[in-house]
Amino acid sequence: MNYKQRIKELTDLINQANYDYHTLDQPTITDYEYDQRLKELVDLETKYPEYKLDYSPTDKVGGVVLDSFEKVTHQVPMMSLSNVFNTDELIAFDERIRKVTDSYTYLSELKIDGLAVSIRYEQGKFVRAATRGNGQIGEDISENVKTIKSLPLTLNQDIDIEVRGEIFMPHKSFNKLNEERMEQDLPLFANPRNAAAGTIRQLDSKVAAKRNLDIFLYQIVNAEDYVSTQQEALEFLKSLGLKVNPNYKLNQNLDELINQINIYDDLRKTLNYETDGVVIKINEFDLHENIGYTAKYPKWATAYKFKAEQQTTKLKDITFQIGRTGVVTPVAELEPVFISGSKVSRATLHNEDYIKAKDIRVGDYVVVHKAGEIIPEVVEVDMSQRKEQTPFEMIDHCPVCHEPLERKDGEADYYCTNDQCPGKHINRLIHFSSRVAMDIDTLGEKVVETLHDLGFLNTIADIYTLKNHENDLKGLPGFADKKVEKLLAAIEDSKNQSFDKLIFGLGIKHVGAKVAKVLVSNYPSMDALRQATYEDLIEINEIGEMIAQSIVSYFEKPEHIELIDRLSAYGLNMSYESTKVIDHEFNGKTIVLTGKLENYTRDEAQAIIEKLGGKVSSSVSKKTDFVLAGSDAGSKLQKAKDLGVQVLDEETFKVKING
Repeated sequence: MNYKQRIKELTDLINQANYDYHTLDQPTITDYEYDQRLKELVDLETKYPEYKLDYSPTDKVGGVVLDSFEKVTHQVPMMSLSNVFNTDELIAFDERIRKVTDSYTYLSELKIDGLAVSIRYEQGKFVRAATRGNGQIGEDISENVKTIKSLPLTLNQDIDIEVRGEIFMPHKSFNKLNEERMEQDLPLFANPRNAAAGTIRQLDSKVAAKRNLDIFLYQIVNAEDYVSTQQEALEFLKSLGLKVNPNYKLNQNLDELINQINIYDDLRKTLNYETDGVVIKINEFDLHENIGYTAKYPKWATAYKFKAEQQTTKLKDITFQIGRTGVVTPVAELEPVFISGSKVSRATLHNEDYIKAKDIRVGDYVVVHKAGEIIPEVVEVDMSQRKEQTPFEMIDHCPVCHEPLERKDGEADYYCTNDQCPGKHINRLIHFSSRVAMDIDTLGEKVVETLHDLGFLNTIADIYTLKNHENDLKGLPGFADKKVEKLLAAIEDSKNQSFDKLIFGLGIKHVGAKVAKVLVSNYPSMDALRQATYEDLIEINEIGEMIAQSIVSYFEKPEHIELIDRLSAYGLNMSYESTKVIDHEFNGKTIVLTGKLENYTRDEAQAIIEKLGGKVSSSVSKKTDFVLAGSDAGSKLQKAKDLGVQVLDEETFKVKING
């Protein structure tokens, strides 16, 4: 086989599939075919890295981990836009334009609520992407932007061009991300914009790749070199293979513009992404210079901001829900009301401080909106309708087990401290079974609740005794024979999950999936971890004081030791199996990776090191034995030199691993 030619064929095929699916919304191959072709390309590029093309779609899966973001100076500043909030202000904007010229048209474009980005292509190849920053200086976010599937790494023309647009997170990606964070007991993102901004600033591009960002391009820097109007600019961007929001319209006059804004206001409620207004630009580029600029804004453009949809409804009650770690959260129970196309009957009240700051009381009429058009939230009280409502008082006992609640100094949340609380049990069971933990298929939230209510599940260990009740389960409504058999098989399979998955699944406070991996790499068995002291744990770079104390406290409780002993007796994996290579230089050594490697992805290099008995750490310290430095290595390389840590380049690394 001509591997060089096959790599090119696969690269072109997958890039075209990405364009068809993510830009045109017209998929031409099945998901299965796509996955198979991508896997083949990854395998070939791994074996023959010299044939990998600089526009390979495998870059979109991420893998580069940065120490920090480099600063980028914008040769042409990225300016913000002025805002108008109603028709009167829009008329005033039009009058200012009319003082300069009476021959112009408007181009109105739906305004995406995301993160502005500037992208440079040279000879049609992606070179760099940068944030707006302060307009003059931004940050290089190239590795994360490369992972956006709708953005081509090579254009349809071999030209030098800089384009600008908006990175955003579609609602589907946002909802999936928050579901995953909820399973991991992590704080939820308030809205898609915050999620997109947090994602684009991830130092690990693999994290960005998994979150499925998207992008619309809307501007060409020095556009007059290519076209003469904004409408032509958008068409030219599309011709290059770039994704442009289809919701733009040429408006001949102010009346048409106002009508179009009203159309957009209705349309936005049906879209799969956030939009907070309409960008309005004078279409003709040759008029821009005459109309001019202020110190901050172009005078020939503005943004009409939509009013966030709010509804007033009655607060019938404030109830409380409990999470697996014991956090008790107040929830507003509302008279149902439609907001942004869906019925809302519950809304978050965050915590006691939030309620008291807004003086929210049961019986009040409250203003509710969807934070980021997604999460229902009480904004304020309509004081004009207040009567004799009683001021809110936070409960002092758990709503489930009725044990006393505790609020620690410096924290806003109240906790149930009773480890035997049924509310905690249900949420612990759900977390333990979740895909990101032990991945027990079919043991989802509703099944857990049903089996808990019927007395089959009270603790995590009870999951592994369900097989003793197989006949009883098959007699339950909604539990067909095949469903029960599939559930029991999934439970049996979960015994083979890795040790770090078990640690994460136990739900130890502050121990997420990443911390669990760090723990098992330092304590390769449950017995070793149980004996770890606070002083031992805080010596690990990735473990802080709060996490260390939480781990020690967990293993001090007899009921937790009893649970672990039961799980061990049921055959769950209680050790970290790493392949140790005897007499290799990396065996037992700590290695830090920094910079961009030419011949390995980060995951590949880490796998090699671990196979040879080494451990990969994320930060350099006196305990670091080697630093493997690729190109563009940053602060970690300097720190290694300062501490006298041996630095390996890629060629030396190759020699050592083959030695």
